[in-house]
Amino acid sequence: MTVKVNRQWRLAARPTGSIQKSDFEWVEQPLLSLKEGEVLVRNILLSLDPTNRVWMQETDSYLPAVGIGEVMRGGTIGVVEESRNVNFHEGTHVQGLLGWQDYAVNDGTGLTPLPNNPAIPLTAYFGLFGHIGLTAYFGLLDVGKPQAGETLVVSAAAGATGSLVGQIGKIKGCRVVGIAGSEEKCRWLTDELGFDAAINYKTESVLEALKRHCPSGIDVYFDNVGGEILDAALSLINQKARVVLCGLISQYNATEPVPGPYNFSNILVKRARIEGFIVIDYMNRAQEAMADLGKWLAEGKIKYRVDVVEGLERAPEALGKLFDGSNIGKLVVQL
Repeated sequence: MTVKVNRQWRLAARPTGSIQKSDFEWVEQPLLSLKEGEVLVRNILLSLDPTNRVWMQETDSYLPAVGIGEVMRGGTIGVVEESRNVNFHEGTHVQGLLGWQDYAVNDGTGLTPLPNNPAIPLTAYFGLFGHIGLTAYFGLLDVGKPQAGETLVVSAAAGATGSLVGQIGKIKGCRVVGIAGSEEKCRWLTDELGFDAAINYKTESVLEALKRHCPSGIDVYFDNVGGEILDAALSLINQKARVVLCGLISQYNATEPVPGPYNFSNILVKRARIEGFIVIDYMNRAQEAMADLGKWLAEGKIKYRVDVVEGLERAPEALGKLFDGSNIGKLVVQL
């Protein structure tokens, strides 16, 4: 009987600055037989997210840091190939944090079975119906609380989360301005996703462009980047504005302490609210979001885009696309 070989990327070093391929180690090892209660999952898709960089640092975040020598953490979608667990049948598609590897042995903890619906591609469970959709939905609606007629600004707007946030804002009647890093991305936001305006932060002053596109100020700012763009948005917030702090990708690779926003005093002056947000706090309300997201997709009110990189061996270099701005939409690896 042929023994299955599991290919893995393990964390080899803590990154200093930008992530390097040398920060990972490629390992191949045989799979052991299943114990009672375990399942063998063959991973099909691997989600790449900015939080991968956070998990690689030495200090814990909202999850423990990945240890040196451990399989790199990552969300996956896979299929159960063998099962000794009565709750999971062979052939079932499942989602979980199964890591950067071809196969995972699991006792069922943290595994979510996916619906058997041939009309929905597996990529949709990363692009819209997974953690990305939940982040956009609850981050904007529960934390940002947008009202019809308000102005919503979204940074990293052509990314997986930002692109959904802007569309949900339009559904709720907001004027939506997106900030992205190329003319192609800006055209996608306005021409296909229905944003009212888009700003290319690489070719124009974000502050001056925000003044032009947000003449009545900013009521909700959904932040994925931090840094200078956060500072520019804070300078234009209205009274009782809400700032949703979802990500700080501009500083994840920083090697020196990053200064705080220079316009932070505006939070006080405008009696605004800034709130950090982690999607795991909302997992018990997932079905609430899925119902709306599915309805909006069926009605043609929301779109998603998936950027697929082929091959597990390319995962380290593919992760860099999140930080150099070369991806559009949700970045995944097809194993």
